[in-house]
Amino acid sequence: MNVVQPIAMPGKPPAATLGLVDVDIHPRTTSLEVFRPYLSQRWWEHLQTWGMRARHGFTGGQPPFPKAQPLAARRDAWPPTGGTPASDLDFLRFQLLDNYGIDYGILNPLQPSGQGDRNNGFSAAMAHANNEWQLDHWLRKEPRLRGSIVVPYEDPAASAAEIRKRAGDPNFSQVLMMSRTAEPAGNPRYWPIYEAAVEAGLPVAFHAFGYSGWAMTNGGWPSFYIEEVSEHATSCQNQVISLVTEGVFARYPGLKVVLIECGFAWLPSVGWRLDKHWKHLKSEVPHLTRLPSDYIKEHIYVSTQPMEDPERGKHLLDICEWVGWDHILFASDYPHWDFDDPRQALPGTIPVERRAAIFGGNAKALYNF
Repeated sequence: MNVVQPIAMPGKPPAATLGLVDVDIHPRTTSLEVFRPYLSQRWWEHLQTWGMRARHGFTGGQPPFPKAQPLAARRDAWPPTGGTPASDLDFLRFQLLDNYGIDYGILNPLQPSGQGDRNNGFSAAMAHANNEWQLDHWLRKEPRLRGSIVVPYEDPAASAAEIRKRAGDPNFSQVLMMSRTAEPAGNPRYWPIYEAAVEAGLPVAFHAFGYSGWAMTNGGWPSFYIEEVSEHATSCQNQVISLVTEGVFARYPGLKVVLIECGFAWLPSVGWRLDKHWKHLKSEVPHLTRLPSDYIKEHIYVSTQPMEDPERGKHLLDICEWVGWDHILFASDYPHWDFDDPRQALPGTIPVERRAAIFGGNAKALYNF
């Protein structure tokens, strides 16, 4: 591939002395044709005939709101060889992995993943196809990349089977779900997913978005994209509350949950509110033997993109202290328009001695890199 080489390679931030790990990279396909080798004739014909049918009927095959840029991508992320952003491995290496000196990057395929499709069988087939595509097109060709196991999370039994199929494969580092599920994520119907993840020794990541069949607000569909992206935080708030109160962490003490692209400044207030109510309502949830905030601090990890930057830097330090400095992971969100350059992503108020862990140390410990 002929690309213009930069005059100087910036490399990783100086503070990334423990390495640089990016936990949120979004690969795309050039066309649906790439999935053909991994789908049975039945499901390939289904895809060709009906396409994907998300539970959000409102989308009608198109995003409900205009994105900030086409495909929500950086303007410079379109490969010179053609295709869509993050569809060309060589260009992704050049623009992201090599340019910033990234040691490990985790792929989170968002679309067309089949997650949230109204046909559970097709959703399972597409999840399997996405995982095979990751292996063939990305993971076996680039040792710095790791995959996320795409699961058809509205079919927990099929999801558990897909996790167990990939268990032990070092190419995969986590299980991928979306923050908008058809029911709150702590509901026992989803427990087979968490059980299989714990068996495999893999964290479960909840990434913003998803097709639940419900509007992302309590009152219906919003008017603007800015409302939707702001809702990422509230969707994960609901999931954290559900996971804690339903007793998921009490039942699966080894489960680790990563919240990606949802912010995290809201975590302390959710913990405080839960603790206050638990003291008066603990008889309703006897399976919770500790403060709800204790479960959050032990089991929840967060990503830096998007990281809140309050007017008073001390407030951010207080938030990070509450969340746990060892539970914060760097994420770039490549190739999206709100990509975080690792050289500029962390606010200056974060102490130098904390940056190395955020850039790489915490992720290496969580994912056993």
